[in-house]
Amino acid sequence: MRLIWLLLGTASLGLGGLGVVLPLLPATPLVILAAFCFAKSSPVLHDRLIRSQTVGKAIRDWRRNRAISRSGKAASLFGMALSLVPTFALGAGAGEIAVQALVLGGAAAFILACNTA
Repeated sequence: MRLIWLLLGTASLGLGGLGVVLPLLPATPLVILAAFCFAKSSPVLHDRLIRSQTVGKAIRDWRRNRAISRSGKAASLFGMALSLVPTFALGAGAGEIAVQALVLGGAAAFILACNTA
């Protein structure tokens, strides 16, 4: 079972890394998921992720207070809004735009409802 958690953690961390440059992948939740998986599989990787200067603070804030930093919220909301641009540019239909806007709106509502670190 440890191997499965390790593989899930590695995959989550990899997708989180991609999420930094791809607006449709949520980087922070994937990194938090990776920390959860590593806690169950590899204390060394878990501790390394928690101490990371890049993502450690976000993980610690989420664990302590279920909080997202103000800059994290702003970046997330900006990325979501930006992800609508290609949808419009590619001439997607009203239904597709509505579904995407509904999903992004739900995610945005969750982010805004979280405590601010």
